[in-house]
Amino acid sequence: MRVVLVDDEPLALKRLRKVLLNELNELTIAAEYSNPYEALSGILEHRPDVVFLDIQMPRIDGLKLGKQIQAILPGIEIVFVTGYDQYAVKAFELYALDYVLKPVNAQRLRQTMERVGEKLAVKRARQAPAANASCVRCFGQLRFQHPGAEEQVPKWRTNKVQELFAYLLHHRNRPIGRSVLLELLWPEIEESKGVQHLYTAIYHIRKTLKACGMDGISIHTGEPENGYKLDLGDAGVDAEVWEDEVRRLGALDGNSAERYESVLDKYSGDYLEGYEYLWAEHERERLRLLWQLQMNKLGEFYERQGMPERAVGINRKIQQRCPDLEDTYFSLMKLYDVLGDQAGVEEQYWLLKEKMGRELDLPVSAEIADWYERWKTREEAAPAPNR
Repeated sequence: MRVVLVDDEPLALKRLRKVLLNELNELTIAAEYSNPYEALSGILEHRPDVVFLDIQMPRIDGLKLGKQIQAILPGIEIVFVTGYDQYAVKAFELYALDYVLKPVNAQRLRQTMERVGEKLAVKRARQAPAANASCVRCFGQLRFQHPGAEEQVPKWRTNKVQELFAYLLHHRNRPIGRSVLLELLWPEIEESKGVQHLYTAIYHIRKTLKACGMDGISIHTGEPENGYKLDLGDAGVDAEVWEDEVRRLGALDGNSAERYESVLDKYSGDYLEGYEYLWAEHERERLRLLWQLQMNKLGEFYERQGMPERAVGINRKIQQRCPDLEDTYFSLMKLYDVLGDQAGVEEQYWLLKEKMGRELDLPVSAEIADWYERWKTREEAAPAPNR
């Protein structure tokens, strides 16, 4: 297991390294960083299995850095190291496999590393679905698809049945306790009635799966506390397959750019888009950020290669899916300027100004406004074309 440590306090780094090496034999510390900006490029270079990441750092918030790391290296595990008490840390669990409190306790660290080891073992044992396997589509609306057939939108008995299936799918191959499901879906009714609703909902999920020819997907009962686990059988999940493809893309160059674009175009919608499931929001944001950062990289590559039209196409796709990103409007303004498309520059500045003013009640950033004014002055001073 390869590990990278990130903490702006040298003494904290030293203690964490000492405890890790004393407690675990099958572990290699690939690198240590006290500068979070150096850490990001170093993690890309070393590609560790796990990053131990301090939350409170003066230059950048550890949560923000953790999201960037997850987006750039999908599949990497993050363990936060923090001085917060365990109640405040609950918020951080959304972004990490686990957390440890400062000063680092050896017994707690062993528990964390056992959890890390189990997660990595599952990942390594997981096989990609066969090319002729059925698929559950989570990008956009929930759908089922069999090889060579049209996608099916399942007809769920109720919205609760749909959410129960989506939640079990989100936590696939992992047992979810009955009390967790009751609290999620039927928090305001007494337990005995909630249990009956749960049994009925499970029955309707199985019935819907059979009606859609997806009866290879099964729901098992068992621990913990009479919980339920969704087993996909041979079926795949489009979000998981896509993330695996992104992970295998490798270096971006002239030979791989088309492949990059083809894979990124498979991101056909946000994760469980249109369903207001709060529990899905982190995964939705994480996958969208992964797509966005890879698209930014591709757009910048086309720009460096002197292919502004291709760069415009990439930025237009980013803008369509992430309309609140101010930088995308600015990138398009500059690209249209390179192409000599005055109307394109004007359109992007007007769209940005409208969005910032009407929806966010904020002015356009000074950098973009200054660039636009200089561009406008230059365009007005340019000689009119000969007729």
